[in-house]
Amino acid sequence: MNTIKIAIADDYPVFRDGLKAILSSAPDISVILEADNGAELLDALPTCLPDIILMDLKMPVMGGMEATKLVRERYPQIKVLVISMYEDEVFISHLVKTGANGYLLKNAEPEDIRRAIYAVTENGYYFNEPIANNLLRELILKNNLSPTFQDSPLTEDDIKWLRILSKHPSGELINAEVRKELMRKTGVRNTAGLIMYALVKGLVTE
Repeated sequence: MNTIKIAIADDYPVFRDGLKAILSSAPDISVILEADNGAELLDALPTCLPDIILMDLKMPVMGGMEATKLVRERYPQIKVLVISMYEDEVFISHLVKTGANGYLLKNAEPEDIRRAIYAVTENGYYFNEPIANNLLRELILKNNLSPTFQDSPLTEDDIKWLRILSKHPSGELINAEVRKELMRKTGVRNTAGLIMYALVKGLVTE
């Protein structure tokens, strides 16, 4: 079992301690680096390379936006999972353009945090749902992602539901069992993953 190495960049020690406590319950996740700000993080990275950085945005000296951009330039193999209290589309779009692989809200449940880490490790992205199709397209293009999916055969009904979901990301037209079965077949973890699958596979054009 490969251990997922995590760095946490946040200027509040109490929040970092909370994240470490949440992640300690996962035997395959290990926090190997902590930093108070982006500059401190970048100074430490040459000798301590994580797989994923949990990046706060509002930090002294150097904030998460600038740090994410520099990490992307210097260490393209490292994934950046931004932790934020903002969730509007303009903001998320800016994160994508900066190079973030996804975002989490600071009030996310422990299981959502662990799920996000696994999703970024496996597919290179994670976004809270729902998220607009244009942002997912932007993620693929700007970050040059090539997500990997499970290639189970899809029925005509499966494709129909994926197309409906792409037009209605909130999923109000699809029951939970159908969505669960689509996730099982495609190997993704949330609605955003299903929409990205549909986009990458060319099932939707708009």
